[in-house]
Amino acid sequence: MQRFFSILTGLILAISVATPVSAALPAPKVVKVNARIHALLGPMELPNKKNQGYMVNSILIVGDSGAIVVDTGFTDEIGAMLAKQAAKITRKPITHVINTHHHGDHSLGNAAFPNAKILSSEQCRKLALETGAEWIATVEAAAGRKFPNTKVVTAETTYPQNSKTELSIDGVRMVFWVPEAAHTLGDLMIWLPDDQVLLSGDIMVNRVTPNFRDANLKQWINALGEVQSLPVKTIVPGHGPLMSKQDAAAMHSRMSSLYDGIAAGVKAGLTDSEIRTKLDLKEWKKLHHFDEQMGGNINKAYLEIEAASF
Repeated sequence: MQRFFSILTGLILAISVATPVSAALPAPKVVKVNARIHALLGPMELPNKKNQGYMVNSILIVGDSGAIVVDTGFTDEIGAMLAKQAAKITRKPITHVINTHHHGDHSLGNAAFPNAKILSSEQCRKLALETGAEWIATVEAAAGRKFPNTKVVTAETTYPQNSKTELSIDGVRMVFWVPEAAHTLGDLMIWLPDDQVLLSGDIMVNRVTPNFRDANLKQWINALGEVQSLPVKTIVPGHGPLMSKQDAAAMHSRMSSLYDGIAAGVKAGLTDSEIRTKLDLKEWKKLHHFDEQMGGNINKAYLEIEAASF
């Protein structure tokens, strides 16, 4: 009998190593912005085994007869968790999903909403199709397991770059603002004028270092500046706590100063590593993920500015 249990224990251990079991997902911090808008704030972390890729802010907007989810997470499991959270807030069905951009942490949970109409920018749809497999590989590597039901599901209705489209979804008036470029080439911000709320995606992040990997920094800074013209009271960023208009102005100032400092270094003929030693990064060092992100950010900005100088 003892030998039987030893064999059984060995088999269980072998199975658990061969097929990692999914960890329980962290619960979002639910913040009621107003009667119909709830922010579901994810952990301010990079994807890892503990959070299973859950690191994004999502938004639930409750309309007249249905509900809208903005950004669905990195996997179908995260999307399903968000759907369950939404059901705790409203009994109305989720009829629409909006993706603020193509990055997997914002869009790969779409598969969990098969009955919803998906909306995004045109470039978001294109880039999701082109890079989706890469994003799935990224979250699987970070989480240490496969997500066999996570797949790329893209928008059926899209909006062009450099456009602002006024529309009403289930009685909720909104403006889809698609800059020419910003954090990516396919960002979409959602302005809710009756609520004075802006859903920014990763064009704005709070207390975390933004990622420049797919960005056009000059256009991004322009978009941040344009936000100041809105009578906005609350901003739900792509990552981190809710923001005020003053927080957005601080991010704009930080990004502008960094860009100008790197541009001055490029003009002086310095390398990106030489420029970094001369930059004032005091405010940046207060942000989460500074060490992981900032070196690559400076290099990306350097290359963009250098290319524009020719």
